[in-house]
Amino acid sequence: MTRKVGYARVSTDGQNLGRQLAALHQEGCNPIFQDKASGKSVRGRPGLDKAIKALRPGDVLVLAEWDRATRSMLDGIAIMERVHEHAATIKALDRQFLDLSTTIGKGILAFLSALAQDERERILKRSKDGLKHAKARGVHCGRPPALNDYQRKEAARRLAERESARSVSQVARRKPCHGGKVEGRLRTGSRS
Repeated sequence: MTRKVGYARVSTDGQNLGRQLAALHQEGCNPIFQDKASGKSVRGRPGLDKAIKALRPGDVLVLAEWDRATRSMLDGIAIMERVHEHAATIKALDRQFLDLSTTIGKGILAFLSALAQDERERILKRSKDGLKHAKARGVHCGRPPALNDYQRKEAARRLAERESARSVSQVARRKPCHGGKVEGRLRTGSRS
């Protein structure tokens, strides 16, 4: 038996969920989950998380208002994918075209998923290209070096002279880092 699981959200305690809850009740939703949280972040929506976790195969997640559940296209697609993983569908009461329980709705989901995948791939490519060009210009990417040039040379000298591990650790304590890190960096020739 198909269940309709409802979800509603408002941004602040001063706003009222009444209109959204009434629409979800009229649609026959039970249970209904809700959040009173800012929509600026995609985090902090425990009601939405609970609603998705409550879904069983064949259920429909009914959203009172699409823009109350999601803050961006990628976030919306991520929600659709999470719902799809539960073998459930989505219906947004304020967006009639967004009824993913229909054949056309499923086609829209496939199209939007393809757009999101393309965007993720373009972001990854731009990141890789940016790192490649930065390295070509001599820019150090990643964490700052654990040792400065003087510390590296001093530690290398002390190790070459077979001084004690305590002596090498003293070099490390100047920046704070662990003596084992000093020895490891010197053995591998790493600057970090």
